[in-house]
Amino acid sequence: MKVADIVQTLEGKLLSGEQLLDTEISSACGADLMSDVMAFVKEHVVLLTGLVNLQAIRTAEMMDIQVIVFVRGKTPTKDMIEEATSNGMAIITTKYSMFLACGRLYEAGIRTGGMRESC
Repeated sequence: MKVADIVQTLEGKLLSGEQLLDTEISSACGADLMSDVMAFVKEHVVLLTGLVNLQAIRTAEMMDIQVIVFVRGKTPTKDMIEEATSNGMAIITTKYSMFLACGRLYEAGIRTGGMRESC
């Protein structure tokens, strides 16, 4: 699924990262705890979160995540958008809850995420 499709599927608003609209995304990670994000190791991933602070941007940068979706109508600050832009990231906002946003992406074709082999 392309980033442009994610924006459309989530009825989102792209705040930065226009250059990534044609980038393919194959996995999703939905988390508000950045330690959970750091345990998620995948490529071509979109991060869905309600955590609206610079820690979300910095964690995504550290994990090579290029696309972040802020759920529940949350809006990142100007500083966050500037940091993401300087790191070449796409920032998207959506009105959907984490549950509904993840469900919509699953329904649209993103079928891989963080699943542990055993508990």
